[in-house]
Amino acid sequence: MIRKLLAFLLLTSLVLVLAACGGDNQENATEENAEDQQEESEEASEEEFESYTVEHAMGETTIEEKPENIVILTNHGTEALLELGITPVGAVQSWTGDPWYDHISKDMEDVEVVGLESDINLEAIAALDPDLIIGNKMRQEEQYDKLNSIAPTIFEETLRGDWKVNFELIAEAVNMEEEGAQVLEDYEDRVASLSQELQEQDMLDTKVSMVRFMPSDVRIYHKDSFSGIILDEVGLARPENQDVDDFAAMGATKEQIEDMDGDVIFYFTYKPEGEDGQSVQDEWTNDPLWNNLSAVQEGNAYEVSDTIWNTAGGVRAANLMLDDLEEKLLSE
Repeated sequence: MIRKLLAFLLLTSLVLVLAACGGDNQENATEENAEDQQEESEEASEEEFESYTVEHAMGETTIEEKPENIVILTNHGTEALLELGITPVGAVQSWTGDPWYDHISKDMEDVEVVGLESDINLEAIAALDPDLIIGNKMRQEEQYDKLNSIAPTIFEETLRGDWKVNFELIAEAVNMEEEGAQVLEDYEDRVASLSQELQEQDMLDTKVSMVRFMPSDVRIYHKDSFSGIILDEVGLARPENQDVDDFAAMGATKEQIEDMDGDVIFYFTYKPEGEDGQSVQDEWTNDPLWNNLSAVQEGNAYEVSDTIWNTAGGVRAANLMLDDLEEKLLSE
């Protein structure tokens, strides 16, 4: 009887030990399977990415790994990335704002400032350990080699002309050409819709004048400017002296105030910190010659945002300018 009891206890102990070992082995196997699956997933993700080459102002750049930490060196470029759903790790400070334009500030809370378009901070850029830098030849050509030693660097050719050209290059630089094409298609649909509404109300022949006040300059804007190109896309007319294919009449004098007239005047003022652009605007808009303009006398002179109509120069600003045109021209 005692022998049977001892045999039973021994058998029971052996079963428990084997069960424990089996549990440990199963747990270890589960952990190993999870690790294997994670490694396979990471390897698959790496295999899915295909390198691509971008032609740009400084030559060709091949991107070997998916860009995750992007530094952008233009204001319009910041808008482009945001519109593509990308938040840069670093960006140049907005020309006005602290440090970002109001219309992008809510999306830029964790973004580091890396200087100005015209005065970038190489140390700040390097400290962010970027894997892609996007800049502009007109602004930063002298720093290209140093930037390219930090990370693959792609440069736009110019700041003048149609903003959509630079937008397309930025979309290509981040391997999002299809998404970029959709953003532009949505914008062009808005342009076509606004043009159709203006045509239905016989307003496309409205002659739109644009004037910019600055601390040290006054300009009458022509067709080859950010806002001039958008007016042309919509199909709005321009006063004869502004219906020319160049940027602007700069250094305007009071004797040229009558050249600022049109059926409608949109005027905007550049107000950088530490400079008094507002006093220039006040001086000109209080002048009797300004107040004798037909658009002013008829209540068709509108102050709009310099950021939106000129300084920002990006896709979000372009859409906000369309909002202004719709509100001012179609609301009456």
